[in-house]
Amino acid sequence: MYYFPQQPPYMLLLVGFLIALTSGLALSGTLKLIVQKWPSDRSENTKPRSSLKQLFVPFIGITGGVCLFLSSGLEIFGFPSPLALGVGLPVSLLTCLLVWLQLGSLLEFAQREGMQSLDLDSWS
Repeated sequence: MYYFPQQPPYMLLLVGFLIALTSGLALSGTLKLIVQKWPSDRSENTKPRSSLKQLFVPFIGITGGVCLFLSSGLEIFGFPSPLALGVGLPVSLLTCLLVWLQLGSLLEFAQREGMQSLDLDSWS
């Protein structure tokens, strides 16, 4: 009648969270280095796509960690393993794909217009 897992994947939930957290810290550090190089590279006119290549590995780590975290969280709340993976994988992949596309366009915009163009406080 009801599905109760014998061994809920609490450890996988923690591992997924830690993978996403450490990959997020790596992405943040890499992004800061890329942005710091922009003033010196302005004369060379570098393409934003080359900076996205540097961000790809940490972002894949975040995607994998989020997928593991979401799937094991759903499994803890009573979803069977195949269903939890069937829901968690597409949701996390689609979300991360949309965030990746937004990050790319935002980096392109910031490099073209400057970081001052992203100042949201001036809009109010």
